[in-house]
Amino acid sequence: MSAKENIIKTNSAIFSTKDAVVMGILNLTDDSFFDGGKYSNKEEIIARCKTMLDEGASIIDIGAQSSRPGATQVSAKDELKKLLPIIKLLKNTFPNIIISVDTFWAETAKKTILAGADIINDISAGNMDKKMFNVIAKHNIPYIIMHMQGTPQYMQKNPTYNNVVNEVVNYFDEKIMELKSLNISTIIIDPGFGFGKTLEHNYQLLNNLNAFKKFNLPLLVGASRKSMIYNLLDTTADNALNGTTITNTMALLNGANILRVHDVKQAIECIKITTFAKNNC
Repeated sequence: MSAKENIIKTNSAIFSTKDAVVMGILNLTDDSFFDGGKYSNKEEIIARCKTMLDEGASIIDIGAQSSRPGATQVSAKDELKKLLPIIKLLKNTFPNIIISVDTFWAETAKKTILAGADIINDISAGNMDKKMFNVIAKHNIPYIIMHMQGTPQYMQKNPTYNNVVNEVVNYFDEKIMELKSLNISTIIIDPGFGFGKTLEHNYQLLNNLNAFKKFNLPLLVGASRKSMIYNLLDTTADNALNGTTITNTMALLNGANILRVHDVKQAIECIKITTFAKNNC
C-alpha cells in the first residue's frame, strides 16, 4: 500500500511525508538505553546533529528524559535546563533545522516552543500532564502522540491486552477525537514500540501497521535498537543495527511515514530502496 501524502507545517519548514522521512535522535540524558551520555558538550552535540542532517535527517528529536523501562522521572525544570540552551545552539548553528522535543511536561513544551521547537513528541499523549493539550492548541504546533500502557517506571510489568492492535487503534480514536475538538489538526501517531508491550505485542503491531492508516495521519515508528530487536536476536543494543534495518524496512512496507532512529544513513537507505520498489514495480 502506498503511503498517503501528509503536509506537515512547522515553525521552520513545510515538508511532505509522501516519501517517508527520518527523525534523528539526539539524547541529552545520561541513562538512555543506547547512547546515554555520549553527547555532553556543545562540540559533540553540533557534530552529532551535523552528521545526522548531512545523512538526510529531516527532523532532529531532542530529549532530556530517559523513557527506558524503570527510568527515574525528571522534572520539567531539570529538562528545561538541558533543552533550552541546546535549542538555541542548534537554531543558531543550523537555521533551517526542524527540532522535535521529546517531553510529556506541558511546561517544557510551552517554553521550548517559545525557544524555537517545531514539534512536540509526547510519549504519554497528554496522560502524564493534563495541561499538554491546551499548550499544543494555543501554539498550533505539530504534535506526536504515542501509545503507552502505564508509565515508563512500570510499563513493562506484565503488559496485557486482549487484542493489542485493536486496543491501540481504539486509543488513538479517542485521543484524535479529543485533539480535534480543540482544533489541533497536525497530529502524528506512534504505536509505541516497547512501551508497555511484550515481544509478541510489538511484532503484532509491526505486522499490522496498515490498521493505523485509517486515520489518514502520518505514522511514526520508533523501534531503533530496542529490546524487541536485540532480545529476539540474543544480542545487545550496540549490535542491533542490522535488526533495526530489517524492522525499519518492514515498517516502511507496512505504511510508516516517519522513522525515528539513531542511525540515519541506514534508515535513508531503507527509504530509498522501499520507495523505488513501490514506485517501479
